[in-house]
Amino acid sequence: KQTTNPWNKDCVPGGPSGGSAAAVAAGQVFFSLGSDTGGSIRQPAACCGVVGLKPTYGRVSRFGLIAFASSLDQIGPITKTVEDNAFVLQAISGQDKMDSTSVNVDVPDYVNALDGDVKGLKIAVPKEYMSEGVHASVKEKIQAALDVLEKMGAVWEEVSLPHTPYALASYYFISSAEASANLARFDGVRYGYRTENPENLLDLYKKSRSEGFGEEVKRRIMIGTFALSSGYYDAYYKKAQQVRTLIKQDFDNVFQKYDVIIGPTTPSSAFKIGEKIEDPLTMYANDILTIPANLAGNPAISVPCGFTNGLPVGLQILGKPFAEETIYRVAHAYEQATDHHKARPAL
Repeated sequence: KQTTNPWNKDCVPGGPSGGSAAAVAAGQVFFSLGSDTGGSIRQPAACCGVVGLKPTYGRVSRFGLIAFASSLDQIGPITKTVEDNAFVLQAISGQDKMDSTSVNVDVPDYVNALDGDVKGLKIAVPKEYMSEGVHASVKEKIQAALDVLEKMGAVWEEVSLPHTPYALASYYFISSAEASANLARFDGVRYGYRTENPENLLDLYKKSRSEGFGEEVKRRIMIGTFALSSGYYDAYYKKAQQVRTLIKQDFDNVFQKYDVIIGPTTPSSAFKIGEKIEDPLTMYANDILTIPANLAGNPAISVPCGFTNGLPVGLQILGKPFAEETIYRVAHAYEQATDHHKARPAL
C-alpha cells in the first residue's frame, strides 16, 4: 500500500525513506532510520514535519543497507525532536569492522552538546539556496528562522556556493553509475526477486531484472550504464567527479569562516501524489538543496520551521565534516525557541 503524508493524505511523504518519516510523524514509532543518498532522510523529514539527520559520510556503518550509490549513501535517524535524534545517533555511530567506509573517529556526547547557546555563532546563507526556484512562502519561513537565531545572538551573512547549479547533473551521473554497478547483483540467482519458469540462464537474468525493477530504477541503471560505457566515461562520469570536488571545495571555503550553513530543505512543501511522476526532471530538481551535502560528505539536519498551505516546511542546517554536535546545538536552540516541533497532524 502506498505511503501518504500524515498532514495531507493526498500528498507524498517526501520520497525514499518517506515511510520512516511518516511513521514518526503519525506517532506510530518514537524514531526510525532512513538512508540518505541525495536527501532521502532530510526531504521526508521536511515534508512530514519531523527531524531528520544525514550524518557525515563514514560516521555510521552502512552494513546491512542495500547500496544505491556507495559513495553517497548514509544512514541516519528520524525523530520528533532534536534531543531524540541525538540519542539515536549516539547509539548508531562509530567504526564497524563490517563496513570499510565507516571511520574511526571519536563519537562525542551529542546530547550534552544541546546547551542552547548560539551566541556569536556565524551562519552562512548561500544565495543559491534562496534562489527563484524556491517558493516565496518557504523563503519567508527560512528568513523567520534566521531572525529567531539572530535574536539569540547568532550572526548571519549571505555567501555564494558557486558550483551549486552543477550539483544536480553531477549527482545523477555519479549515483546512477554507482547504482548500475551495485544493482548488477540482483540477477535472480542468489537473492532478491526471481522470475518463475525461465527458459535458460539468460532468460532468468532478463526477466528477473525487467519484472523486479520499477521504471525509475531502470531509468537510473540505463543512465549509469551509459555514463560508464567506453567512450563516454571521461565525458560524463569523470567530469561529474571533478565537479564533485569543486562542490566540496566550495563548502570547505565557506566553513573556514562560518560555523554552519542554513537554507531550506526543499524548494516547496510536499506535492500531490502522482503530480511529478510523469516529469522526472522536475522531480529530480526537488533534490537541488539536499544533494550538495551528499556530494561533499558533510552532515546536515532538517528541522520543522513552520507551515505553508497546511503542510510542513523544513529548515536545513549543514556543518563541517564530523561536526554533528554543532548542527545539533543550532537545531536544538532554534527548536526550543519555537513551537513548530510540537505540532501534530490530525489523524
